[in-house]
Amino acid sequence: MATSGDFEWVYTEQPHSDRRKQILAKYPEMKSLMTPDPHLKWIVSTMVLFQFVSCYLVKDLSWGWLVFWAYILGGCVNHSLTLAIHDISHNVAFGNKAAKWNRWFAMFANLPIGMPYSASFKKYHIDHHRYLGGDGLDVDVPTEFEGRFFCTPTRKLLWLFLQPLFYVLRPLYVNPKPITQMELINAIVQLGYDLFIYYIWGLKPIFYMLAGSMLGMGLHPFSGHFIAEHYMFLKGYETYSYYGPLNWLTFNVGYHMEHHDFPSIPGSKLPMVTATLFKSMLSSIGCFCFFHCQLLWLA
Repeated sequence: MATSGDFEWVYTEQPHSDRRKQILAKYPEMKSLMTPDPHLKWIVSTMVLFQFVSCYLVKDLSWGWLVFWAYILGGCVNHSLTLAIHDISHNVAFGNKAAKWNRWFAMFANLPIGMPYSASFKKYHIDHHRYLGGDGLDVDVPTEFEGRFFCTPTRKLLWLFLQPLFYVLRPLYVNPKPITQMELINAIVQLGYDLFIYYIWGLKPIFYMLAGSMLGMGLHPFSGHFIAEHYMFLKGYETYSYYGPLNWLTFNVGYHMEHHDFPSIPGSKLPMVTATLFKSMLSSIGCFCFFHCQLLWLA
């Protein structure tokens, strides 16, 4: 366990359950926003098709151009798809009554990412909401090793670059759980898709998918939300929101305080929450990219 000098320790429950009750008592109309997003499935399907076509277009590129487009294009689209999977994990594509359809659709959204992700994300993301910041429970919180070792600007830069690796491995160390049937199906479906792409177009599209995912989740403008969401820049606040233009490309992931208050409201409707509760949105931040820089130089 890290010392109190490494992390900010609090001994109260995460605040969002109480906030939700208070807000609903004052604004009961918020319940009308807790409905599926009818456009989400079409947006995600278009993105998956776009990446499928991209796999064809990159098959004859040189390796240099392949890396370029994997970062510039693949990184943006694949990172955005991980955020679509985040939204879908809350059953906002087909609703709570069709939970299984949401699980299957998340696997479909997972295809361009190149590695199985959606089923494991769902399993651990529930804990992130239920035990926000909980030691040994919330696997989004960096480990003691990460906090102690990545403590200089150079090492923090390396941590940002390797963030996808820690995101994948941290749950196995912090809070390992048995592999579920849905995770096995997710892996089989993903492997089948990857083999199909390799069979028809070769290795470079596979590299494009995997490199796009790794680069897009690492040192990339979109990945600033990982830091901005819960890094304690302002003492006393452990969740922050961002209201800038990158929300248009990231399913409004910046509306993060609103999301934790109302996880069953689709990302597309979170600005309506902000419009109603603007005076109580006490912790907002400026720019995702800025927080990469701020993290590097914080003591």
